[in-house]
Amino acid sequence: MIEINLKNFSGIVTGGATGIGKEIVRKLLQANADVVIADINEKEAEKTLKEFEGFKNKVEFIKTDVSKKDQVENLVKKTIEKFKKIDYLVNNAGINIPRLLVDPIGKEEMTEEIYDKIVNINQKGCFLCAQAVVREMIKNKKGVIINMSSESSLEGSEGQSIYAATKAAIYSFTRSWAKELGKYNIRVIGVAPGILEPTSLRTPEYERALAYTRGITVEELRKSYEKLSIPLKRVGKLEEVANLVCFLISDLASYITGTTINISGGKSRG
Repeated sequence: MIEINLKNFSGIVTGGATGIGKEIVRKLLQANADVVIADINEKEAEKTLKEFEGFKNKVEFIKTDVSKKDQVENLVKKTIEKFKKIDYLVNNAGINIPRLLVDPIGKEEMTEEIYDKIVNINQKGCFLCAQAVVREMIKNKKGVIINMSSESSLEGSEGQSIYAATKAAIYSFTRSWAKELGKYNIRVIGVAPGILEPTSLRTPEYERALAYTRGITVEELRKSYEKLSIPLKRVGKLEEVANLVCFLISDLASYITGTTINISGGKSRG
């Protein structure tokens, strides 16, 4: 079995305080990488740092709203000050607020305010972080950008059209940036998870809103995950996504760029 060793790799994981991002941080630290957690949730980040206190000099938290250019530039500046270089960026920060395009009852209809919030964090944030980090990567003629997409980017998702659209944009960012940045030895890869085990982001409010948009109860929504057409007959583990990200960052994946890897247990092809 080949063990991934990311010693001398340093970089940033946005949205790294909870969920998939937190598990990615864990696996990167276990692989000997240096990691900056960029997250807007200071309280959760403090809990995460405490959990990873055994990696004291290898992990840092920098409070960042990825939709704000000045905060992203500060993130990059402080990362360079701490670890001297940026070898990788995991564009993981994102939100999902289920809403219908049109709700005849008027209860859960997409508003301009919610639309802007989702797009600013999921899509604009991905762009701002990549742009700021790539300026540094070009200096070293090396780097890896991992863009967290979703299988919904190609399949769509009932009640989550704006979220799915932002993930489709990330799919296109990945292909386009890979073509632009290959000459600088910078790889850009997308990762598209399917249905995963519950995280702190799958809140009761999220489940309530999603169930409403699909005309079912929360209980029916939860049971529906068990009936999905997943050839492997189970939902994915956060650890499995994190393992893939670590592999893609490593030199073992040195000829992979410009593609989005689906990690869904075969659901999208079932």
